[in-house]
Amino acid sequence: MNSNKILQQFHAMFGVFMVVFYIGIGIFMLFLADRMFMIDKAIRVIMGSSFLFFGIYRIFVSYKQIREAFFTNGNDED
Repeated sequence: MNSNKILQQFHAMFGVFMVVFYIGIGIFMLFLADRMFMIDKAIRVIMGSSFLFFGIYRIFVSYKQIREAFFTNGNDED
């Protein structure tokens, strides 16, 4: 197996973990951070929604990376 292909697969799987991280931080900031930290509500909403939307964006990017890394042949050049 090509080392470049292994690196692409590792990068795709790391992207999945980052999606979970971004969505988790977004949900935490929106719903739970007021109980643990003294952060202004506007800042919590802005940061939480930013993390959440970026996590949703990363879902689509990670899906594309996983599809290319695991389910395509090395000979396909699109």
